[in-house]
Amino acid sequence: MAVHWNFWSRRLHRWGAILVALPFLLVIVTGILLQLKKDWTWVQPPTARGQGKSPSISFDAILEAVRSQPETEVKSWADVVRVDVQPKRGLVKVTCENRWEVQIDAQTGQVLQTAYRRSDLIEALHDGSWFNDTVKLWIFLPCAMVVLGLWITGIYLFFLPHVVLWRRRRHRAASAAAVPLNPSAGPANPPSG
Repeated sequence: MAVHWNFWSRRLHRWGAILVALPFLLVIVTGILLQLKKDWTWVQPPTARGQGKSPSISFDAILEAVRSQPETEVKSWADVVRVDVQPKRGLVKVTCENRWEVQIDAQTGQVLQTAYRRSDLIEALHDGSWFNDTVKLWIFLPCAMVVLGLWITGIYLFFLPHVVLWRRRRHRAASAAAVPLNPSAGPANPPSG
C-alpha cells in the first residue's frame, strides 16, 4: 500500500491548523507579551538598583518592608510567592500572592518600587498551567505536537514544488541526452562489410 505524503500532509496541515487555532493563538499572543516584558512596564515592572552589592538586611526586615505596602496585602510569609535576591543590583524582589511586586534595597531595607507584575500570569497562560495540569497536559501539549506537525508538513509542502520541478528538469535532460540528434542519418560509423 502506497503512502500518499502529499495528500496526508495537506490534510494534516489544514485540519491541524483548525484544531489548534484557539490555544495556539493564546500561546502566540502571550509569547509576544513575554518577549516584550523587559521593554513594557505593563507586563513586568522595571528592575530598580539598590545601593550596595552585598545583601545585609534580614528576612524579618524584608517582610516588614513588604508589609508596609498596603496593596500587597501581605500579613506573613504565607502571602509571599517568591523572594529574588540580586546581589549585583543590590536588590531584593518580593513577589506576593496577589501578584504585586516589591523591590527593596538589599542594604538599607528601603522600598524602591511597588508595582503590579503581570508576567507570571502571562507565563502561566502561555504554558497552560493557569487553567490546571489536566488542561496543560491534555490540550496544550497535544496542541504543541500538532504545531510541530504543522511545521513539518509546512516545510514539506514548501519544498515539494521545488523537488517536483527539479525532477522534471532532470528527467527532461536525461531524455534529451538519450535521443540522437539526427535519427534519419543512422549510426555515425556504419559497419564495414
